[in-house]
Amino acid sequence: MYPDNLRYTKDHEWVSVKEATGTIGVTHFAQKELGDVVFVELPEVGKKLKTGDEFGTIESVKAVSEVYAPVTGEVVEVNGALVDHPEIVNEDPYGRGWILKVRMDSPSEAAALMDARGYQAFLAGQKH
Repeated sequence: MYPDNLRYTKDHEWVSVKEATGTIGVTHFAQKELGDVVFVELPEVGKKLKTGDEFGTIESVKAVSEVYAPVTGEVVEVNGALVDHPEIVNEDPYGRGWILKVRMDSPSEAAALMDARGYQAFLAGQKH
């Protein structure tokens, strides 16, 4: 449910790091809490993001949720498929449901985020 090769934030985003590129999406927990996703606001390619910056929103039948950058960098690609098919976030949050890719200023920044085990412990602590 939480792939070991990803890093996670307390805001329920994940990042996959390949060389200097970070692919970002929301976790299974986030999409499940939101319910059926009906709209995803994507940032502009070329936009500079700092860690913690809001870069878009995800709207579901239950709520609207902001999405935050887990790492600092420049947006180099967005998942245009989400414009016509936002439900992909629910169907495949770690695969086809990715939201954007950034060229990270410091790839080591992702190492400071939680690993899968740490994220699951964080979630367990949230239930109390």
